[in-house]
Amino acid sequence: MQKISDDIMLHGTCYDDLRVLCKNIGHRLSGSPQAEKAVEWGQKAMEAAGADKVWLQPVDVPYWIRGEENLKLKFTNSDKYVEVPMLSLGNAVGTNGEILEAEVIIANSFEEFEKIPAKDVKGKIVFFNYHFRQDLVHTFHGYGDAGKYRWAGPSIASNKGAIGLIIRSVSTGLDDFPHTGAMGYKDAKPIPAVAVGNITADLMEQEFKKGAVKAQIMSRCRMIGTARSYNVIGEIKGSVYPNKIVVVGGHLDSWDVGDGAHDDGAGCVQSIEVIRTLKALNIKPRYTVRAVLFMNEENGLKGGLAYNDSSIANKEEHILAIESDAGGFSPRGFGLAMDESKRRQIQSYRNLFMPFGVYDFEHTEGGADISYLQKRGVPCAGLRPDPQRYFDLHHTANDVFEQVNHRELKLGAVALTNLVYLVSQYGLK
Repeated sequence: MQKISDDIMLHGTCYDDLRVLCKNIGHRLSGSPQAEKAVEWGQKAMEAAGADKVWLQPVDVPYWIRGEENLKLKFTNSDKYVEVPMLSLGNAVGTNGEILEAEVIIANSFEEFEKIPAKDVKGKIVFFNYHFRQDLVHTFHGYGDAGKYRWAGPSIASNKGAIGLIIRSVSTGLDDFPHTGAMGYKDAKPIPAVAVGNITADLMEQEFKKGAVKAQIMSRCRMIGTARSYNVIGEIKGSVYPNKIVVVGGHLDSWDVGDGAHDDGAGCVQSIEVIRTLKALNIKPRYTVRAVLFMNEENGLKGGLAYNDSSIANKEEHILAIESDAGGFSPRGFGLAMDESKRRQIQSYRNLFMPFGVYDFEHTEGGADISYLQKRGVPCAGLRPDPQRYFDLHHTANDVFEQVNHRELKLGAVALTNLVYLVSQYGLK
């Protein structure tokens, strides 16, 4: 394990790989030309890492485009609209380039919104002003708490007669970067739905105390069908159990702002690093080790579904699936979504991981792309980096390569490679 760490920290290529992915290709929403270029990059990077076999797995993905968009606000003591930073939520409908103008009503929670009569909502734009909870130490718990205002907010507002939605971004950041992210319309008429950053949301909150707020939304975002894309897969064949697989992966797609560096370029290059390191050290795993760059995690999970369907069709046996999709920050541990005996086996390795700053094996999450494997009983794990800065950057124009520290990224690859090494040598009983 120390040799693995030394090789990655001294000779690892994941940071350079991430630079190329982020700066030569950039953001890569499913179905886009950039996503197509990222598939080509991933295949070449996997081959350069030395995988025994590399292939592309077809995936049909939704193709949503953002287009031109803006949000303007007018407050009580002003006769002018002022443009503010915004992002439409992913998969949302737009206004077909027309200006949607209406009075805004505020609700600080779903519970508060339920108490507003439908007649006071009809024809209005709703502002869900739910604050990301700062008292929750683990920010992913805060994300789960606040995320429903993005996922479900448009349907809840629409079903009460709203013609548009603004949400306070699902964000820990004390800044004005709006956060996008997936949403859907569940049994509801589609309405435009946008997010504003915390500074703009704070301003709106204050202005509502003074009087009325009006908004103009203009957006050309729309879904234009489906597109053919691919998961990128590379593997090292097991020397003893070639038909039993340890898989590690991240998702290759990102939102169409920023570079998609932490979410999830980091997980992709770390997964490629696992292959490179085992090959560089001439480690011959007893079980097959497979790295997967999943397509379409952000707005559909079609890559994870396609991989699961293929593994069923090919009667593959996975002994462990690991995902890195929580940023390229310093690793702290692994979530373990598996039965108790397997949890205890991996937890028994804790002291081996302690020299690398990895100690937390108490949680139970895996990852979105491997969730279909988990549902049918495959043991799953998720890398747990330090979570405090992730939701400052997540789904924003600020998720760029420059926000990733090379040592932290490599240490995450060390943790992943060491867990893959242990399980690919000793199995999971």
